Amino acid sequence: MSRSDQHGPLMDLGTERPQVPAKARNLSPIVPRASIAGRALVAVVAIMTFLASITTGTVLLVSASASEWQSEVASEITIQVRPVAGRDLDRDAAAATQAIRTQPGIVEVRPFTKEESAKLLEPWLGTGLSLDDLPVPRVIVARVQPGSKLDLAELRRAVTQVAPTASVDDHRAWIERMRSMTGATLFAGIGILALVIVATIISVSFATRGAMAANRPIVEVLHFVGAGDRYIANRFLRHFLRLGLQGGVIGGGVAMLGFGFSESIAGWFSGTPVGDQFAALLGTFTLRPSGYLALAAQAVLIAAITAWASRRTLFATLNDID
Repeated sequence: MSRSDQHGPLMDLGTERPQVPAKARNLSPIVPRASIAGRALVAVVAIMTFLASITTGTVLLVSASASEWQSEVASEITIQVRPVAGRDLDRDAAAATQAIRTQPGIVEVRPFTKEESAKLLEPWLGTGLSLDDLPVPRVIVARVQPGSKLDLAELRRAVTQVAPTASVDDHRAWIERMRSMTGATLFAGIGILALVIVATIISVSFATRGAMAANRPIVEVLHFVGAGDRYIANRFLRHFLRLGLQGGVIGGGVAMLGFGFSESIAGWFSGTPVGDQFAALLGTFTLRPSGYLALAAQAVLIAAITAWASRRTLFATLNDID
């Protein structure tokens, strides 16, 4: 038996994929599986995925908290009865309360006492002040039945008929401000995600060019002996997809763990000014299951973008070889 018959053909000069023994393909990949550049790219993708996940999770928390705010504020109406010379403030407040109770769609009416109304001014005026000489209005809070449509004009007419100095506020301006804030937060999150994706594409492009430069002699030999661009590109695609998935799993997993323990961490700061402010902004710090699914899908998307960017960069490099 001749020497060529013993070894068999090592390569088929086809146009798509050279045929080499499976053992040789596994032991000698075109792109090294473990390299300093590969580990650096995994770290970059992990950092980018972590930042993207933190941004997305925060946007979801703010949106959910804003929706709760809007639902609570929209279900309440505030009536203020201002004191005026010649009228009995207590009598006007009681008459306004009774008029509100007769309106359809109102399920609860709570009139604030003089002391409770004055207590609302303490955050601005402080404690220990005598408010007897100040024209402190009486506050009445009415809760609207969910899903019912309240005739606000009729409510205003009924209230002002018995209490001419009363004013009715349905918090429409406050709801519009919250919607604007939520929209601004959403646009800011989309902008940050776009920057993260652009930075990921740039990092992957440089990593791909570096891998091509390190393996250029091998790629040139394969290219000139008949290996198609698709075969070479698929090798790099699998390599960078694997690196992207590793980085995405690390970055996304750390972010998910952070959100998972965020409620416990928030409990440590409960009762402090900082904790109360964050609780007012982000609610209970609890991310819904759909939020975790969104973070997982985002990590997979970043891995796919990593593979796509490497493939585009590779074809551009192969065109230069041609």
